[in-house]
Amino acid sequence: MYSISPSDDVNSGDLTTENYIQITTSGGRSIPVHANILASASTVFESIIDRPRNKHRISEKSIPILGVPCDAVEVFVGFLCSGKCTEEDMENYGVHLLALSHVYLVPQLKSQCTKALIQRLSIHNVVDALQLARLCDAPDLYLKCMKLVSNSFYAVEKTEGWKFVQNHDPFLELEILQFIDDTESRMKMSRKKIKEQNMYFQLSEAMDCLEHICTEGCINVGPHDKEPSKKMTPCNKFSTCQGLQLSIQHFMNCKKRINGVCVRCKRMWQLFKLHASICKSPDSTCRVPLCGRFKTRCREEKKRRKKKKEEVRWELLVQKVVLAKATSSLLLPKRKRMEEEPTPVCGDANENNSYGIINLVC
Repeated sequence: MYSISPSDDVNSGDLTTENYIQITTSGGRSIPVHANILASASTVFESIIDRPRNKHRISEKSIPILGVPCDAVEVFVGFLCSGKCTEEDMENYGVHLLALSHVYLVPQLKSQCTKALIQRLSIHNVVDALQLARLCDAPDLYLKCMKLVSNSFYAVEKTEGWKFVQNHDPFLELEILQFIDDTESRMKMSRKKIKEQNMYFQLSEAMDCLEHICTEGCINVGPHDKEPSKKMTPCNKFSTCQGLQLSIQHFMNCKKRINGVCVRCKRMWQLFKLHASICKSPDSTCRVPLCGRFKTRCREEKKRRKKKKEEVRWELLVQKVVLAKATSSLLLPKRKRMEEEPTPVCGDANENNSYGIINLVC
């Protein structure tokens, strides 16, 4: 506990009681503090002190700090004077000090209170801390509270704080439920992305093993033009390589492959096609089976796509011409009536002075 007195001031040349302001608490306690200390520690206190006042009666000037325990006010004033606050004070008055630091704009104390409250978060006090974080604009404490509520929601539901929120603060309840829903959505998306990324890594590894088997050979399976070496040691990706070898052997001997019934052969076919799509080697040098065949088919498909685009453009042109023809046929009777009407002479047209086209024709 801090005890503030005029003898504690650093500026010994300005120790007159006229320069001191009394901080009064709810319990009637009065704490004298030098006006310069208050003004330098808080812009709120500075604005209060600088208000127009009778300088001859400054000793009677007091600032009330109500609504919090007297000891918490004394600790707060002690921090303004010394810039220090003990762990015991944080344990006992952390909530009150956070509120005071927010109201009187003392950022250093607010930061310390936020860290202390985060360290002391639990299932039982998290809802109260969350409400305080919203009122005092403490984003770090707010986020930590939200994460704790989201991770332990079933336990938080049983607390008195959550029941109070349900009965008296529906906006906070909605905010918490929305945060939990967003968190679950992000976790689902994250798991989906990780799963997709793992699949891509597995396919990339399979492509490396496929090229490795067909080019160098690996244990039981070698290139198409030579037998695998018996002295060859297992490769770094042995599990993937071994599974791929078994699939290649099955693909070579499967009788259902031609009819497209075998699922395992379909997967192997897709691996060959995927290799051909990413292979940059010339058709004559790549030793992976079916690579050149898939590359040729891919080029033909690209040509067909181009032809399809031209066909789509042509069909669009035909549709527009048909539409124009239909519109022209609707306007044809009106055009015939205009042609059958007698053509006015030049003089009549000039007299009416309304048909510019007739004037031009005449």
